[in-house]
Amino acid sequence: MSEPTQNSEDVASGHFSSLLKHWRNVRRLTQIELASDANVSARHLCFLETGRSQPSRDMVQLLGSVLDLPLEERNALHVAAGFVPPYGDKGLAAENLQPVRQALDFMLRQQEPYPGIVIDGHWDVRMRNRGSSRLLMPFRDAFDMEGDLGNNAMHAVFHPGGLRQFMVNWAEFAGQLIRILHREVAQGSRASAKLLDEISAYPGVSAEWRLPGHASASSPVMTMQLAKGDYRLSFFSTFTTLAMPTDAVLQQVKIECFFPADEATAEMARQLAASDTGDQHAFSYG
Repeated sequence: MSEPTQNSEDVASGHFSSLLKHWRNVRRLTQIELASDANVSARHLCFLETGRSQPSRDMVQLLGSVLDLPLEERNALHVAAGFVPPYGDKGLAAENLQPVRQALDFMLRQQEPYPGIVIDGHWDVRMRNRGSSRLLMPFRDAFDMEGDLGNNAMHAVFHPGGLRQFMVNWAEFAGQLIRILHREVAQGSRASAKLLDEISAYPGVSAEWRLPGHASASSPVMTMQLAKGDYRLSFFSTFTTLAMPTDAVLQQVKIECFFPADEATAEMARQLAASDTGDQHAFSYG
């Protein structure tokens, strides 16, 4: 694995000095450059990297901010220095996140009759509205995937037994989707680095997709075109994230909303919604 795709799991647990040096190298900064950005002496930074000095909590916070680490990795940096992690990471089910869950539920309801899902930092689907269940059920019922892989958005697209078998424009769509993973890996996501390794092992996944910037966009909006017999759908989607979260889990949450790319898909969504007598939404938290 190339240096930019490493993460804190590759560094010995509990060693702040090793973890600090790791992230400085990932960000391609010299000790002098990082010291200057953090407004500390190069000598002190050198001592921190060699273990001759131990950082204060404020110093750990400062360096994590200057290195622009994801909150998950800032937590890891604090733990390695012997401090309690400052950013929550108990998952969407945490009691203090109830207002956020209510807001996410509201957004999914507003997306009806079109699909809407909430994805966590591992790309697992944690919430989905009825539109998602209604329109995508014919495809999901035909999945031939192990365990809970079908509930992971990335695996569902790249696994030969998932959506891939029904996606008319799979090569184009998957090529663009994997670029999102590359961006997240470059930002320091350990979950995305693991996912990248896993989906790259599937048959038919181009070796070039292991490299960032492998493909260029051919249109301003990428569509997902699905077909199962005469049942055809075409969507484009948007990703929304939460602004300025102070929780490591919430920083990784994405709300993906699907919109019809043609009138036939829009009409199918309206017809299925009109005949739906189930609950208005279905979701789980993790």
